[in-house]
Amino acid sequence: MPKDMPQRLIESGSDADLGATFDGEGTNFALFSAHADRVDLCLFDPDTGVETDRIPLPDYTNEVWHGYLPGVGPGTHYGYRVHGPFEPEAGHRFNPNKLLIDPYARLLHGTVDWSPDHFGYTLDSEEKDLSFNDADSAARMPKCVVVDPAARDGAEHPKPQVPWAQTIFYETHVRGFTKLHPAIPENLRGTFEGMGHAAIVDYVKSLGVTSIELMPVHAFPDDAHLHDKGLSNFWGYNTMAFFAPERRYFGPNGLAGFRQMVRAFHDAGIEVILDVVYNHTAEGNELGPTLSFKGIDNYSYYRTMPGEPRYYINDTGTGNTVNTSHPRVLQLVLDSLRYWASDMEVDGFRFDLGTILGREPHGFDQRGGFFDAVGQDPVLRKLKLVGEPWDIGPGGYQVGGFPPGWAEWNDKYRDTVRDYWKGTEGVMGDLAARVTGSGDVYDLRGRRPWAGVNFITAHDGFTLNDLVSYSDKHNDANGEDNNDGHSDNRSYNHGAEGRPKTRASARSASSRNATCLPRCWCRRARR
Repeated sequence: MPKDMPQRLIESGSDADLGATFDGEGTNFALFSAHADRVDLCLFDPDTGVETDRIPLPDYTNEVWHGYLPGVGPGTHYGYRVHGPFEPEAGHRFNPNKLLIDPYARLLHGTVDWSPDHFGYTLDSEEKDLSFNDADSAARMPKCVVVDPAARDGAEHPKPQVPWAQTIFYETHVRGFTKLHPAIPENLRGTFEGMGHAAIVDYVKSLGVTSIELMPVHAFPDDAHLHDKGLSNFWGYNTMAFFAPERRYFGPNGLAGFRQMVRAFHDAGIEVILDVVYNHTAEGNELGPTLSFKGIDNYSYYRTMPGEPRYYINDTGTGNTVNTSHPRVLQLVLDSLRYWASDMEVDGFRFDLGTILGREPHGFDQRGGFFDAVGQDPVLRKLKLVGEPWDIGPGGYQVGGFPPGWAEWNDKYRDTVRDYWKGTEGVMGDLAARVTGSGDVYDLRGRRPWAGVNFITAHDGFTLNDLVSYSDKHNDANGEDNNDGHSDNRSYNHGAEGRPKTRASARSASSRNATCLPRCWCRRARR
């Protein structure tokens, strides 16, 4: 600890509520770490970013480090340095030189300014992640911000509560959908307030959809490998904080702008669904950076290889897998979901690589801890819960395998309808099953037809326009040599790869055919 840094008087506080909790007179700080030796709370000047205080949390109760600072309130910038063994071969990667994001932070200030300082090991060392990097990362890390829970408007705002059987999702992206919209004021484009603008809400309402599904809004970095190429993470499927909204979507009203957006849709009778990524984090594998969990308690937060905890189980394909089998990690996910549902007023969630959340050490289990906890939770069980029922791990394809109360993306519907539209032979029987509710998949244990969320296109693979314009994918602009993305798109270019104007009318009609097919089929069936 720097010798010239003043020492504040800190009280014991409480382990009951994790995160930074302001009570009107001071703030309680509590952080779970089962294997740490000491936790330092670091305070920063909000204007200069200079560390002003480094205070060891005084108490340790039930594997939670905690302390209470009188007089510290909303707007305070903070982070953690966690001391403990640096033993990667035993699964421990503590390095107090790395400033860490509080997993419960409601707000972040700043971004990850990538440098070798962010890594717990020395990048050019022959020992790789077994080496120790004593460079300080604080100057290049975002800071957590204490928020005032009383600042939230406590008035009751009714939610639409659209019946499942009437639900139609519209998936979109906050920034992409509004950034160039001419009807949105320039200072609101690409923001939550822009998304909640009357021009957007009225348009979505006019489409006849009932629920808008937003691609990830949890805080995420522009990944280091993208940064090195001069690119950015546009979609956001690489979370680094499960409570904090992504600041690049903030408008003039900051954090409050998110809730204003939600209420604007609610006033129009439209639900707001969040696409959430709890299956992995932005810290990657053993060669990834140390931003939060990896430095707080790597062995608890991530699934590591049995007998070789230096390495991570990678059922997500992103380098790491969040360990929801651990009770404190499970608590983190549930607390995050309740926060977004109760405080931020959203109506449900679509779970990216949802099979991961049902994984226990022995494999996927629809009676596992996560599903059981959600199913009995008085808040969460009433929400719309949609799983992406696959990951890349063993037994990862679980369409039809989620428990009652859950809906799932039904890729069987997507593929069959595309095959029929394209003219593939031998799919009539399967098509009949898909457009009548996929009873062969979901008709068990009282699950209803809405358990299968039918779709033609989504953010994975081709858009609807691509579907009728290309026979092969052409992901060339991102520098990955067309190796990324799904190759089995079952698309048709109508005789010319690309989008020549001479084919526009045929493609427009063809896209309508693909999306209208289910309704036409059902009308014929009723007749």
